[in-house]
Amino acid sequence: MNPPLAAGDAARRILAEVQRQPALRVPLDDALDSVLAEDIVSPLDIPPWANSAMDGYAVRGDDVAGASAERPVRLRVVEHIPAGAFPARALGPGESARIFTGAPVPDGADTVVRQEDTDLGAEHVTIVSDRDRDSNVRPAGEDIQRGATVLTAGTMLGAAQLGVLASLAVAHPLAYRRPRVAILGGGDEIVDVDRPEEILSGRKIASSNTHTLVAMVRKAGGEPVNLGIARDTRDSLREHLGRALDCDVLVTSAGISVGEHDYVRAVLDELGGEQRFWRIRMRPGAPVGFGQVGGIPWIGLPGNPVSTMVTFELFVRPAVRKMSGHGLPFRRSVPVRLTDSVSLTPKLQHFLRGIVTFGPGGPTARLTGPQGSGLLTSMARANALLIIPEGQLDTPAGAEIQAILLDDVVHQADPPF
Repeated sequence: MNPPLAAGDAARRILAEVQRQPALRVPLDDALDSVLAEDIVSPLDIPPWANSAMDGYAVRGDDVAGASAERPVRLRVVEHIPAGAFPARALGPGESARIFTGAPVPDGADTVVRQEDTDLGAEHVTIVSDRDRDSNVRPAGEDIQRGATVLTAGTMLGAAQLGVLASLAVAHPLAYRRPRVAILGGGDEIVDVDRPEEILSGRKIASSNTHTLVAMVRKAGGEPVNLGIARDTRDSLREHLGRALDCDVLVTSAGISVGEHDYVRAVLDELGGEQRFWRIRMRPGAPVGFGQVGGIPWIGLPGNPVSTMVTFELFVRPAVRKMSGHGLPFRRSVPVRLTDSVSLTPKLQHFLRGIVTFGPGGPTARLTGPQGSGLLTSMARANALLIIPEGQLDTPAGAEIQAILLDDVVHQADPPF
């Protein structure tokens, strides 16, 4: 039997085997949080023509030089240009055009005088200030120039990126397909939340893992496929696991330890699975399995709620991100100082649920409270996982450690653990 792996080595082995999903054209409004699979080169200037930055009058700057309330300048208004219209002709000396925000600026004009500095004349306009001379005209290509690479492959498509694509008339961007992640819970003691009478009476335990995993898969960029809850029998596991083989990755919760009713690994073997490893030198979450079954990756997580969530963060989330096309699959880690001492056993790498606070003296961290692997509220309160190195049993207050930020949008290429 192979010895247990270090957590970082396990994460790297999983990442080495999972593959990015194929790319496909996605309707723009469905592409949020997808990853772009091609460079976007602009076919036009944005804006496509010089336009007004405000409502007012397009003029020649030389014509309004020195204008003031004491020495107003009077110009002839030769046309009216609302947004969506185009100028009929160029401006000559002593001429102006009534113009509105976003409308094209006529040739000859290099200034838009805000309407507050005019008398809003219709045939002639009086200008009482030259503070806008040579300003309020947005040049063609100010934002994007024709031929420029605007977005590169690997960019995550947020709201701003979708707006840029829309401005370039990209209705169906090429994006990596989100992986379909099959989720299987197990255990005779577990029922779903649609059976409250058994849960509230204490006869059964609610399947919190299923719902946390569905949410975590969505947040990671995958599409969850809930396979339900398998009973602690080989037949039930075989039937449920068989439905996962048209997905892109299988995630199981519980059933991979050494108990008499932990059948997941045995049933995966029966289905032709290949197991790469199944134990990691960490707490919580030592019984983590990884392999292949039916041509798709399998990641087996422990059943305790905190262990499930911590190991998902460390191993499943990066895999889903890589499969979704992200180049930086891991969450960011930062150095923090402990506000209280921490004593631990055994000599494993520990991932403690903590709260990181950013203050003037730098980030500090404290535990959320008791750290038992069944205390799901410790994850609900946490905004970070505090990493205590393997073999470090006593960590004094003030010591510097690394913290994985759970609510941070910045990611990195390598495991932070």
